[in-house]
Amino acid sequence: MPTIAGFERELLMTTKQLKAALLSVLAVTNGCIISGRIRALRAATEPVISLTADATGVYSVRAFGAKGDGTTLDTSAINHAIEVAAAGGGGTVRFPAGTYLCRSIHLKSNITLYLDPGATILAAPTPSDGQGGYDAAEPNAWDKYQDFGHSHWHNSLIWGEDIQNVSIFGPGLIYGKGLTRGRGATDPGVGNKSISLKNCRNITLRDFSILQGGHFGVLATGVDNLTLDNLKIDTNRDGMDIDCCRNVRIANCSVNSPWDDGICLKSSFGLGVALATEDVTITNCQVTGYDTGTFLDGTFQVKGDKLPDGAPTGRIKFGTESNGGFKNITISNCIFTHCRGLALETVDGGLLEDVTITNITMRDIMNSPIFLRLGSRMRGPAGAAVGALRRVTLSNIVVYNADPRYSSIISGIPGHDIEDVRLNNIRIYYQGGGTKQQALLTPPEEEKTYPEPKMFGVMPAYGFFLRHVQGIEMSNVEVSHLKEDARPAFVLSDVKGADFQHLKAQHDPGVSTFALQNVEDFTISQTRAVPDTRLERVEHKEF
Repeated sequence: MPTIAGFERELLMTTKQLKAALLSVLAVTNGCIISGRIRALRAATEPVISLTADATGVYSVRAFGAKGDGTTLDTSAINHAIEVAAAGGGGTVRFPAGTYLCRSIHLKSNITLYLDPGATILAAPTPSDGQGGYDAAEPNAWDKYQDFGHSHWHNSLIWGEDIQNVSIFGPGLIYGKGLTRGRGATDPGVGNKSISLKNCRNITLRDFSILQGGHFGVLATGVDNLTLDNLKIDTNRDGMDIDCCRNVRIANCSVNSPWDDGICLKSSFGLGVALATEDVTITNCQVTGYDTGTFLDGTFQVKGDKLPDGAPTGRIKFGTESNGGFKNITISNCIFTHCRGLALETVDGGLLEDVTITNITMRDIMNSPIFLRLGSRMRGPAGAAVGALRRVTLSNIVVYNADPRYSSIISGIPGHDIEDVRLNNIRIYYQGGGTKQQALLTPPEEEKTYPEPKMFGVMPAYGFFLRHVQGIEMSNVEVSHLKEDARPAFVLSDVKGADFQHLKAQHDPGVSTFALQNVEDFTISQTRAVPDTRLERVEHKEF
């Protein structure tokens, strides 16, 4: 039997073991408490990363780690949010208020980007070594047939290729501050477009603004079923270029682009095939040429950016890339202010046909108010035939304070006439100031030149110059000048089938209203100061 002393020793050992065990438990407990406090402290200072949508099915870029502080590069977080949303079948990727510094953002099918009020996607500058910059411009075997910017899509702030059912919505801003507008575009890591889309379907861009969009605010190539609605673009090159697209609706957009074209339809060879841009409506839009940035800030300044041609561009234009042509297009209810005029051009073999333009007002126009040009630049694969420009109707147009040098120009080239053009209910006030010497000028043909009114130099007419045209009708057309002009109102050269009714044309004493050269089947009636006249053929006549 154990002695009393042995029992005491066992009890003492048990007590020590129990004490040690209690101390061990307390230490573990305290460690857990301390560890829990550390975790709580970290949770209070670090963002919670959630890789799922919220209860409403929206993926916030902040939940994926985007800071939105304007200094942290948020590209990876945003692309991760898009990838997760796409993997789940699609959804809305939301940008809460903040400034998200980014380089190339990759769009995917069934995704909507939503820019909250106060949200800005800011294009980051190109790294000095080009590493980690914007995505590289992808190879294109056809890049020699159009400008560099039209040959590549990946070198952009936001781009998508072969995607469908995509939208960019919201009242936020896309600021292309770090994009180039052309210079150095081929260098590594450089981005030159705000939004670029290639071979896509069912795309909607609505309600946001673009500031300084690079070479292109929006470039859409090979996109079917495209809607651009209520965009405000204030940029330093092209506003929006719609290239080889079908079923396009452009509405309620304001585009300020002093350095280049505002709303521009093109049909390049960038996809390796000549595709028409067709079935397009442009309505309720405004194009302007105010100094860059002064449209969005509401100051509308015209102090004068140092523009390449000495005058702002702006305008709505078809061309210059025109391999595939333009078909079934309607433009209505649009305003041009402090910019160039309407330009319809096909010079690379495409057909430009079946176009209706109505309800247009223009003010302070820096070149031809109306410019229709069929040419033979033929920038494309060898063997293509010269295109055609036909079945165009322009009506209900008012122009005030148009440049006195260029008049309105409708000009084909020898052997290739512009056909079937109708103009009615048009009123144009030119600045005037033309001289007798200018009235004697014969503009060069410039068949293969980049199409722009200035290529012809000062025109011999102050109102309309028509050359190489077959089938033109004018009714209720009035032209006048704000100061004296010694040029005829209308000059026709190599024109067949001209039918003029109810025209009004201001003319100074001793100055003819019409000058005709090599004209066939000419009729004029109900025109003030000009007797009703029918001419089968005339080599030269002024009256």
